[in-house]
Amino acid sequence: MGMSKVYLIGAGPGDEELLTLKGKRILEKCTAVLYDRLANDSLLKYLNEKCKIYYCGKEPGCHYKNQEEINDMLVTLAREGNIVGRIKGGDPYVFGRGGEEALRLQNEGIEFEVIPGITSAIAVLNYAGIPVTHRGIAQSFHVFTGHSAEKLDINWKSVAALNGTLIFLMGLKNIEVITNSLITNNKDAECPCAVIMRGSTSNQKKIVGTLSNICSKVEVSGLTSPCIIVVGGVVELSDKLNWYETKPLFGKNICITRSKQQSIEISEKLLDLGAQVTAINSIKIVDTSKKLMDYIEKFSSYNYVVFTSVNGVNLFFKYLKESQFDIRKIAGEFCAIGPATAQAIREMGINPLITAKQFVSESLLTELKSHVKPGDKILIPGSKNAREYLGDELRKLNCSVDEVPVYEIEEGTLQNESAFDNVDIVIFTSPSTVKNMISMIGINRIREKECIAIGPITGDELNKNNIKYSVCDEYSSDGIIKNLLQLKGEKHD
Repeated sequence: MGMSKVYLIGAGPGDEELLTLKGKRILEKCTAVLYDRLANDSLLKYLNEKCKIYYCGKEPGCHYKNQEEINDMLVTLAREGNIVGRIKGGDPYVFGRGGEEALRLQNEGIEFEVIPGITSAIAVLNYAGIPVTHRGIAQSFHVFTGHSAEKLDINWKSVAALNGTLIFLMGLKNIEVITNSLITNNKDAECPCAVIMRGSTSNQKKIVGTLSNICSKVEVSGLTSPCIIVVGGVVELSDKLNWYETKPLFGKNICITRSKQQSIEISEKLLDLGAQVTAINSIKIVDTSKKLMDYIEKFSSYNYVVFTSVNGVNLFFKYLKESQFDIRKIAGEFCAIGPATAQAIREMGINPLITAKQFVSESLLTELKSHVKPGDKILIPGSKNAREYLGDELRKLNCSVDEVPVYEIEEGTLQNESAFDNVDIVIFTSPSTVKNMISMIGINRIREKECIAIGPITGDELNKNNIKYSVCDEYSSDGIIKNLLQLKGEKHD
């Protein structure tokens, strides 16, 4: 009981990387988490596998949990001894009702802490190319809730007289009330105005006009909540300072299906190119490297150590470190199935003799054939789930081959099934990711998306299931990026 605590965590406006470092650190140690629709589902990847997850989204007019029920859940989970994370879009205390939750916890004698978040009132404007203040245009900014504007006690005359930037959060349904109230109180009807939907995400959409015509523009635009309304001269800078919407993969929500650790590198590259990333870890890597114990006495006799994945490299050297084996006793040459695997070997201080040109066993075998000779002893530390092709072909060359499964691939855990609904493109990097995604998501939902296979072997698995796909010319993360940019009609340097 003494360990329980509640953290009210500001998650930022939508871009997953706008979560603070402290927010990430706390999420990693939570045992129970409540999150709502304004928080990016991708933040759930920071939770540990045993963390209990509760969705308490509040769609307009359709509340899964009302505020009192959420308060009760926080109290109950804390009293059960949990470290509770309450993930809130933006900042907990900026129209987020975080104060109400904190007061309830305080009244119940439950320890709590507030972790500030980047408020959408500023960040969404940034992502739309609108500086909240600008010298000579706006020396102040003013933030209002527009959710119930017609009921609020706003002094519209005073607000209309302000020279700074006016920002209304959650005000889409009351946009006519807001604009008419400003115009009626002598705000210039030609004052620039913009409405930004789901800012800093792949669904970001911006409509620019004036107080007099913004309502009609919004009506035909198809905008839906959540939206931010911004009024003021700074709106005129939105085209010149439009850095986010000009990124090559802006507007695309891309699903990565790799394991949690493997997803990091490509996710960062995609985020830098403006995409939103939905990570569904369809595979889980289970360490079985202790099986090397039966072969460790033979390490000095191998002519080649052949790696067919980055996982194999990492777990092989992890075992060597844990067993305190002197790597200098391995006299053989190291070989890699592709550039990423070769780089993982180099990071261990070893330069591989052979690197296959393509990330497939056939390419690696072609390279090995020009080096190996009959009688050579070869160690292949890899996946229990791997194809038998490479070992079988090397044995046909009269080589002695030991294939040691240093890891197994299991089906991952689906944390939030609804996150897949917003996905545009799904990237598959192995047959296992295809099989597991079909099991976790369903084949019909996958067929609705644009699919990319990292290579022909993965493509074959998609083809078996009648899923349309394109295949990368280069079987690597960079190849996937190039393929995505080609699909978007962009050139990649």
